[in-house]
Amino acid sequence: MTGLTRRQWLAAATLPPAVRGAHPRYRVGITTNTRGGWEKDVFLSFREAREVGYRYVESFFHYFVGYVDRPGDLQREIETIGVNFVTISNSGPMEMHFEDPARHDTILDEHVRLARFVRYFGCTHLKINLGPRRPEGTTDEDLRHMTTVLEELGRRTRALGVQLAVHAHMWSQFENRREIDFVLSRTTPEHVWFVLDTGHITLAGIDPVALARELGHRIVEFHLKDTAPEHRGGAKRRLERPDLMKDPPFFPLGHGGVDFPALKAHLDSISWRGWLTVELDSSPFRPPKESARMSREYLEQTLGIPVA
Repeated sequence: MTGLTRRQWLAAATLPPAVRGAHPRYRVGITTNTRGGWEKDVFLSFREAREVGYRYVESFFHYFVGYVDRPGDLQREIETIGVNFVTISNSGPMEMHFEDPARHDTILDEHVRLARFVRYFGCTHLKINLGPRRPEGTTDEDLRHMTTVLEELGRRTRALGVQLAVHAHMWSQFENRREIDFVLSRTTPEHVWFVLDTGHITLAGIDPVALARELGHRIVEFHLKDTAPEHRGGAKRRLERPDLMKDPPFFPLGHGGVDFPALKAHLDSISWRGWLTVELDSSPFRPPKESARMSREYLEQTLGIPVA
C-alpha cells in the first residue's frame, strides 16, 4: 500500500461480486444475545426476533460449540424458526489474544475453522473481536502483532470466500482511533475489512458518520446501536465499563446519540451495500423483544429501510 494517501487506504477495498447486486442494498439483521432475557437461550432470542420481523440474526460461537461437527442440525433448527445468519462472531472458548504472537497459530487454526463454519450457512463475512483490554491498554508492539496475524487470517479466510471483518469494541484490545488507524493502515484492504459499531465508536470519542465517510467501502457491516444524546459526535471522555443492566450506555435506535439520518444519507450517496445489524447489549427497562421492535420501527418509519 506504499504511496496511498490515508483516505485511499481507508477506502481502497472494493465490493466483492458476492455483495454487488445480489441482494437489496441494505440487508438488515439483529444481534440477539441481549442481556435482560435473550442471553441464556439463543433459540428463544431467534424466535422472538423473528416474531418482531427480523429474518437474519447474528450471534456468537459459544452458543454453537456443540454444532461444529454437525452444522446441518443447526441449519434445520434455524430454518424451523425462519431465520438465517448474518454471521457468527468469535467468542470464548476461542483464543482471542491477537496481541500475543505465541498464540497466533491457535488463533489461525480456530478462526479458519469458524470461517468454514459460517460459510456453511451462506455467510460471506466473519466478524471478530480482539479480546479483553488489559489495564495498561494496547501498545504499538501489541498492534504490530495484531496486524500480522490479522493479515494472515484475512488471506486465509478470503481463500474460503469469507471476508474477515474486525470490530472495534470498547473495553477490548481494539477500541479507539489510534488503534483503528494503525491496524487498517498496515493491512491489505482485500484481506482485512471493518465492522463499524455506531455505539462503540461513539463512546470511543469518534463520530461514526465521519468515520464512515473515511472508511467508505472497507466497511462490510454496521452494528446499529444508539447512545445518550450528550455523546452525539463522539463522547468527550472515555467511559469505563459500566454495569450494563444498571447503567446501560446503549439504547434502541432513536435516542439521539447517533445521527442515523446523516449516516444513511452518506451510505446512499456512495451506493454502499451491506449489512445493517441492529444490536443492543442489554435491555433492562423492557423485554429485549420490545427493544428490538422499537429499533425496527425506527429503521422503517424514520430511515425508510425495510426490515423484513
